[in-house]
This record gives sequence, structure tokens and C-alpha cells, in this order.
Amino acid sequence: MAARSFGSADQDVPGVRRLDGQAERSDLVRHSLRPRLAVMAPSISEAVRSAGGWLFDQVMAGWDVTVLTADDADARPLQILGVRATDLETVLARRVRGSCLQGIAVRTDLYGADSRIRRMVSEALEGGLAEVRLWGEGCPAGLDEEASPVRHRLSFAARAFKAQALAAAAVPPEGSEGSEDTEEFRSAARRRGLVLA
Repeated sequence: MAARSFGSADQDVPGVRRLDGQAERSDLVRHSLRPRLAVMAPSISEAVRSAGGWLFDQVMAGWDVTVLTADDADARPLQILGVRATDLETVLARRVRGSCLQGIAVRTDLYGADSRIRRMVSEALEGGLAEVRLWGEGCPAGLDEEASPVRHRLSFAARAFKAQALAAAAVPPEGSEGSEDTEEFRSAARRRGLVLA
């Protein structure tokens, strides 16, 4: 389901080699031109359970979505949603700057536990170019006055794909009636023009 960032236009782009008809991206061409959303979660199953429908809807809206997690579980649940999985520690060790992202979503306990994540979120907020969404218990100090509740109503397709992703992750569906229709976050900032749905 995940769409390729580069299509047949790869042929004449500097830094892209063609091997057996397939484009291989070099270091010169490695980022999608689509808006990018990085999601930091303790596990793949937690990302799917708490934000899977929203992630699917973001992909359908044209966002390039990557979930960063320390979990080495099967990435198939995220692939069902059209989302890539990447190792959180590898990305944080590279000192990825939050200012290169248009959206960041992070579970509050990860934000509180890792100064590198806090730095990435801080850079994104200071640049004013990214929206930051949080989920989980409580609101981290320093963001509580900026964060406002956001409720995302899942599209019909998002509900269906999230159900399949939950099944692939062996996560039982939530028991409360209507809970599968919405996902709740807190939004710490909004970018003018390009806003997360």
C-alpha cells in the first residue's frame, strides 16, 4: 500500500542509478517531496493501537509517514497502514533535526524519558514549521500550556485498515463502543497552510 516517493522521473535525476530497471536512490536523493511526519512510539503495536487510523488517513492525504520505535517486531501492521518503520535509536543517534519535519507525533512517556526526543520536538516548535501531536497519559511540562486537545475522526477506510493492522499485531480491539471511530491527541503547534488532518 505504501506509495513510492520516486517514480519514472527517477531516470534523469542526478544521484539515482538504474539497476535492472529499478531506481536506486543515492545520498543525493533520499527525501520525499511530500510533507514528512515522524511518529515516535514505544512499540509498533502501541503506534497502531493509539494512532493507526490517523496514520492511515495522513498517508491517504499525501504525507510520508515513518514510525520510529525501539521495537524489533514485525513491521507488517505498519505496512498495512502504508507507513514505514525505522529503528528509533538509529535515527536519534544520527541527530536528526526536527526542523526538517512538517509533523511529529510522540507518546508522552518517550518525550519525558529522552532528551534527544525533547530536542527534536523543541526544534520543530521553535521553527514554527511543524505541528507536534502527543498521546498518552499527562502532558509534558513545558508543553502543557501550548497543547490543546485534538480528536481525529477516522475515515471509513482508516477504520478498516486499522482493524487489519491490529489483527496483524495481535492487539485485541478496544471494548468501548465508538472508541474505534476516533483517536485523541494533544496538539502543541500548528503550521500555517499545511496542517495535519
